[in-house]
Amino acid sequence: MLTRAVYGAGTVALLGLCLAADPAIAQDKTIRVGISLRMMVESGMAYGDIAKSEIEAVNAKGGINGAKVEVILLDDECKPEKGVANVNRFISQNKVHLVIGSTCSSVSMPMVDVTTKEQVPQLIPQSTNSSITQKGSEWVFRVSVSERFYAGVYGKYLGENVGKKIAYLYTTDGAGIAYVKQLQEYMKKNYNVDPLYETQMQETDLDFRSHLLKIKALNPEILAIAGQADALARQAQQSFEIGIPKSVWRVAASSAGNVTYPKLAGDAAVGTTFTQAFNCADERPIAKQFVAMVQQKYKFTCPDHDFSQAWDAAQIAKMALAKANLKLTDASLADDRRAIRDALATIKYEGLAAGPIEFCAAPTPQCRDGNRTAILVQYTKGGEKFETKVLGRVSFDKDFGLPK
Repeated sequence: MLTRAVYGAGTVALLGLCLAADPAIAQDKTIRVGISLRMMVESGMAYGDIAKSEIEAVNAKGGINGAKVEVILLDDECKPEKGVANVNRFISQNKVHLVIGSTCSSVSMPMVDVTTKEQVPQLIPQSTNSSITQKGSEWVFRVSVSERFYAGVYGKYLGENVGKKIAYLYTTDGAGIAYVKQLQEYMKKNYNVDPLYETQMQETDLDFRSHLLKIKALNPEILAIAGQADALARQAQQSFEIGIPKSVWRVAASSAGNVTYPKLAGDAAVGTTFTQAFNCADERPIAKQFVAMVQQKYKFTCPDHDFSQAWDAAQIAKMALAKANLKLTDASLADDRRAIRDALATIKYEGLAAGPIEFCAAPTPQCRDGNRTAILVQYTKGGEKFETKVLGRVSFDKDFGLPK
């Protein structure tokens, strides 16, 4: 088995969790789950398949409490309008009981507005922008680590071990914006320093050299870069091309952990430091089994934390669906959605993430940012056969990084 589920003080094996009930019960009833992720690249397609196949695997053992589970998987391409269209389709056409999504924060944020209005529970598997859970929605639960925790890991390590002269180069990516702003806030609050340089460009821009040349002239200690993996790779490569020395730390948003980044960046990935919720070198048996499965099934040597978060989200979804008392009739749809929301609020889970994931009932970041443990990772080799090392691991109090 690949996971543990924790209920209070007790621990039970997840895949044995009352998922196979009397097959005579609710044979004609179906639990419907809608998943919207960024699946434009090979790794994204794998994230989607992991989440879908893990949830639907229960059907081979009689379903969840006797009910079949159907997963509708759609690609939102990291485009907000597509994410909103997907979630509207899930709710109005597919009549889903649970929504899972998305990868990109810029997509998850408007999706939250829809699920809140329509009162449908939403599980956030990979998005990190802190604002997602600060909207106050009763219907949203985040599996991934919030940028408010990641900013604390970056800020503390950099301020104590590297330096405080930071130049920021980032794109319109929602998670990247949150990473930059919260790191800036941390550095200002704890060290009273302002950005050495700051500029934002479009996610699709190909040439960052003009800004990198300006940054080079300022002699930074740290270059903070942010965007999706392909933009990050261009930023890193071009920073070396224009002569910013290796002694300047390249510190990137958590999207640098996507397996696409070291492949695209090549040798320029070496030294890039980033935060994650999981590292493929994790020695725990659950992690080793998961990595072996991904290597065999999806042919990725070192799965990043978006692989693990897709898997963890699927396990948490199954736990909540099993705990909820579902009637699964047309008339009970609204009540069933509320029951799933309430079941999610009781989840205490330990799986692939570096720390536990726990939710509670209040519609606050303290209750809905379930994963408060982050690790700091650095690339030691780029390319297809990239390598990393873990610099540190930190667990935070639930109030960390929130306005007083």
